[in-house]
Amino acid sequence: MVNAYFFDSYALVEITKGNPRYISYTDSQIVITVFNLTEFTYSVLTDYGKEKAVQLCKKFDECVYDIDEATVFEAMEFRKEHKKRNLSYADCIGYVFARKNKLKFLTGDEQFRNFDNVEFVKAQEDKQ
Repeated sequence: MVNAYFFDSYALVEITKGNPRYISYTDSQIVITVFNLTEFTYSVLTDYGKEKAVQLCKKFDECVYDIDEATVFEAMEFRKEHKKRNLSYADCIGYVFARKNKLKFLTGDEQFRNFDNVEFVKAQEDKQ
């Protein structure tokens, strides 16, 4: 997949908000799993209401890729290994899926900041 990224829920939300730090990724192929779509839909439903959630869920539905049992198992091992970070099931599945499919995992989630194979883009600079 040329110019493709695995977009975690964080990245999808930031694109929806129009975050300028994510503009360069809007022309990329979006790859997600049903788990990330579920997290994203809940976030949009909470912040923008049902109509917007339905609209965006349909838009990103075409970006959903299937996962196999091996990916699920490896993702849960990864989650267990990093238990102290309190990573979501969806993010662990997405991260492992991205790694197995040679895609960068696009996120601004601090819990993934220093992992291999992560394209880390924070929503805004932390003020020191």
